[in-house]
Amino acid sequence: MSEERRLPLVPLLVALIGGFMAILDASIVNIAIPTIMNEFGISLDKAEWVITGYALALGVVVPLAGWLGDRMGYKQLYILSILVFTAGSALCGLSWNIYALIFFRVLQAVGGGMIMPVIMTMSYRMVHPERRGAAMGLFGVAAMVAPALGPTLGGYLVEYVNWRAIFYINVPIGIIGVMLAEEYLPDLPRPAAGPFDLKGFVTAGAGLFALLFALSEGQTYGWGSELIVLSFYLAAALLLLFVYYELTAEHPMLDLRLFRYPTFTLSLVLSAFATLALFSAVFYVPVYLQTIAGVGAMQTGLILMPAALVTAVAMPVGGALYDRFGPKLLAFLGFAAMAWGTFLLHGMGTATPLLLIVWWLVIRGIGMGLAMPIPMTAGMSVLPLDQVSRASSISNIVQRSAAAFGIAALTAMLQNQQAGFENDLAGRLNPGSPQAQGFLQALGGPAGVALTRLSQLVQQQSFTQAMDNLFILTALVAALGGVLAVFLKAPKRRRMPMAGD
Repeated sequence: MSEERRLPLVPLLVALIGGFMAILDASIVNIAIPTIMNEFGISLDKAEWVITGYALALGVVVPLAGWLGDRMGYKQLYILSILVFTAGSALCGLSWNIYALIFFRVLQAVGGGMIMPVIMTMSYRMVHPERRGAAMGLFGVAAMVAPALGPTLGGYLVEYVNWRAIFYINVPIGIIGVMLAEEYLPDLPRPAAGPFDLKGFVTAGAGLFALLFALSEGQTYGWGSELIVLSFYLAAALLLLFVYYELTAEHPMLDLRLFRYPTFTLSLVLSAFATLALFSAVFYVPVYLQTIAGVGAMQTGLILMPAALVTAVAMPVGGALYDRFGPKLLAFLGFAAMAWGTFLLHGMGTATPLLLIVWWLVIRGIGMGLAMPIPMTAGMSVLPLDQVSRASSISNIVQRSAAAFGIAALTAMLQNQQAGFENDLAGRLNPGSPQAQGFLQALGGPAGVALTRLSQLVQQQSFTQAMDNLFILTALVAALGGVLAVFLKAPKRRRMPMAGD
């Protein structure tokens, strides 16, 4: 293999440090929320802003990444982003009340929001076109494995150290990441940034803020509440105005003309489907394990870990196979495995062995290792090199919006179906019915205790039935992704400028 085609493994791994740290932090905080509530004596709706504030800030800063990278250089922006993220992490650990913690989480997001689109662009530009599948496979490791490892590490730190440690742990990693980036990351060539698109930034940032707020808080305030409905209307108006500005601007912040490339557009659709399928397990399997199966936070993380490790292996392997075979077959197989593994999860019940659940998640992990990076690589590879940075921002916005929308929609469906199943079961098992009397006799003990236990069983059964339907739905989404994957086209081989050209 010629030197030009050799994969620059060390710079790629250095770039992944920041990405893995930023994504891990987004998932690791979830498990610490109950402890934070106790520490500050606050309610859940206020504690949720530790997560919501981070997500909203991400939506505002991500569109800036492409322009800033072209303006100041991607190595410099990467280092600055890690420094801001690390400083925000340290301040989060020092927080003296919930308001300080929320503010410092927003500061974290300013750095964290830049990291992923920047390293996607850097990964694409540092390697030869014929090795970009392998490079994007490595990039996908951070994007997909970190959310699964977060509960394990977070559970350990919260249980055996302190909740503040989930933030402090970023400080030495960030410092090491900056030092390695200074030493090993190349100064990449960049196109002219052009003037700052203020109208595009304001409309995109405000529109995404309103959209992500509505999706994140719809369940809390009620989907039909005035605040949420107005947020959706505001988001629609601002984003439509953003589309108009970007299509008419000479130097748009996000060039929406990129959607004229069918493979790129299809890759975004497939990325959204894969993201939805990912979070259907990452968020809801832990809920099931801890509320129904009675598994602790630490053990829950260990159950998720084998699938994360399998995904970590499948992604670079899939990327290398992409360079040889192209995207169509690999993406199809990835979505098929993801659909199968997700469908198997609908069989979870209180009697399901935990090792069987681990195996089902491993099947999904193999599929995820192919379904996420392969379409993304194909979509980016058809674009002109000077548009990769803006395309990276668009890709990250789509993924974050898909995650927020998917979690909100699936949670609403889960709660509505659970309420329906619970009412149905409660109606058929009223205390005076023969069925209920049979259950009460089988449970034994005092009547009051037996009735309480019967009520718990009804809630558990209704929750399990609702979870079953949720996994069937997301399996169908993954299967649809497999159908669409056959329309992916391999990019034409072409010589593009490399780092240092």
